[in-house]
Amino acid sequence: MAHFCQIDENNVVTQVIVVSNEDTSDSNGVEDEAIGIAFCKKLLGANTNWKQTSYNNNMRVRYAGIGYSYNEELDAFIPPKPFESWVLNTATADWESPIGPAPELTEEQRASFSFYRWDEETGAWELFTPEPPEEDPEVVAEDFSAASTAGTAGFVSFNTPEDEVVFE
Repeated sequence: MAHFCQIDENNVVTQVIVVSNEDTSDSNGVEDEAIGIAFCKKLLGANTNWKQTSYNNNMRVRYAGIGYSYNEELDAFIPPKPFESWVLNTATADWESPIGPAPELTEEQRASFSFYRWDEETGAWELFTPEPPEEDPEVVAEDFSAASTAGTAGFVSFNTPEDEVVFE
């Protein structure tokens, strides 16, 4: 299967469709983007504009998503700009913060599920650590295979300090 995306007059992707290999190949079975584009135009309108994209990212840098832009100069699909201050790295076709990548996390930060997020107002990466839950619920699962062989339904119970919910 091949994937093609429709792009508007501003080179913004408006839809992505799957096209059978039969509809993208010549009489020798060789895939040709022009054949696929002709098929898309016949199917969805002669005045539409199409580019082939690859689900495996082996053409045009990445798979095109709705809202992405096609950059002819780079022959690449560019994701939407995440922040106004970010700049496009033309070597990678990726957006980058004006101060570079986020700092590396320490092992302790990883263990606490911390991550860096961009703050456009300050123009800096800020470390965010989520609050741990007050208390994790204990999940108890019965052996479904034993229950199914006995011909009865298994159940899962969620135990919290306040109450117990059981699905039977």
